Amino acid sequence: METSARKDVYKELKAAPKLDFFYLEGTLDSPEVLLDKEGGLIKFSGRSLPEDAKSFYKPIMEWIENYAKSNLLNTRIIFQFEYINSSSSKMILELLDQIKQIFENEKEDLLYIEWRYLDDDDDMLEAGEDFEERVGFNFKFVKY
Repeated sequence: METSARKDVYKELKAAPKLDFFYLEGTLDSPEVLLDKEGGLIKFSGRSLPEDAKSFYKPIMEWIENYAKSNLLNTRIIFQFEYINSSSSKMILELLDQIKQIFENEKEDLLYIEWRYLDDDDDMLEAGEDFEERVGFNFKFVKY
């Protein structure tokens, strides 16, 4: 059963595809999300273990689809996860596959993907390396 706070998060996400700028504050089980069309920035940070990862990430993927129709100049994607569960990992891989389709061939040089991880978090570093290998784009790995 969803809590009222969780309903609010999903309600906010449903508006995301229609907006040029969207910010969602992170919770204990969902990441902070920043989608900035004009600035060319897509950023996720915090913990990602929502009850329904597909419902959480689907509006973000719709936003990216709308973004791709109008602006692809110098897009930066930043991942700074503390923890991601397996259903979130699956959705992040789908999101990265979507981005790969958008930025194939000549557009690839317009994309910058940064994977940030805590200095001692080898699991999160390995997760980023796995995503990099599966998608085939070069990530910049930054420890903090």
